[in-house]
Amino acid sequence: MTPPLPMVDQLTLYFDGSCPLCLAEMEYLKSRDQRSLLCFEDITRTQFVAAEHGIDCERAMQSIVGKLSNGTQMQGVAVFAAAYERVGLHRLAWLLSRKTLQKPLGFMYLQFAKHRHLISKCLGPLALKLSRVVTGTKGQL
Repeated sequence: MTPPLPMVDQLTLYFDGSCPLCLAEMEYLKSRDQRSLLCFEDITRTQFVAAEHGIDCERAMQSIVGKLSNGTQMQGVAVFAAAYERVGLHRLAWLLSRKTLQKPLGFMYLQFAKHRHLISKCLGPLALKLSRVVTGTKGQL
C-alpha cells in the first residue's frame, strides 16, 4: 500500500495576465497541477480587487507574488520553487530553493520581470503557442 501524500498548503499565484510569457508559464503549471494545489489570479483582470486578496498589486506587477492558504506570502523565485514542488517538478524546485543561488536567481528574475513586456513582444507569442500545444489547452486560466 502506498503511503498517503503529505498535506501541502494550496498556493495562489498572482500574475500579470497581459504578459504572454507569464500566461504561458501559468497555463503550463495549471496543466501539471494534478492535486489542485495551485490557484491562479490574473491581477490585470478588471474584476480583480487586490484588497480582497490581501496583496499589493503594484508589488505583484514588479515580481510574481504567491500566497499560501495559511496566509503566508512570498515573492519572486521562491514562488516558482513552491509552485514547481507542488506540480512534481522537484529537481527544478530544489535548484530554485538553494540558498547559494538565491541572490543571483533573484537578481536575474527581477531583471526579467522589469523587462517582461519587451521580452514578451519577441518571445511571448511563440512561448504561449508552444505551451498550448504541449499542454493541450486553449487558454483556460
